[in-house]
Amino acid sequence: MSKEILEKVDNENQSITYNVIGGVLEETYQSFKFIVQAIPKDEETLVRWTLIYEKINVDVPDPNAMLQFGINVTTEIDAYLTQEELEKKTIA
Repeated sequence: MSKEILEKVDNENQSITYNVIGGVLEETYQSFKFIVQAIPKDEETLVRWTLIYEKINVDVPDPNAMLQFGINVTTEIDAYLTQEELEKKTIA
């Protein structure tokens, strides 16, 4: 568990930056931010997750679990939006 503070909304680059505070991440990282960016491409939109972090020491592993969290969230959102779009087409 952790808390996130919305740090920046960048409408031009279609991104949001969060600063993560407290929780388990605070035990292993001095600072931790993630940036979520929507990148329009043809008729689709790609999502880029960028993790910016500073380890407390060199023995701390890279935050692969947080990267997987981003992948999971993006997959769930995609499934929800895809299902919603299919329902709209079915109704029309």
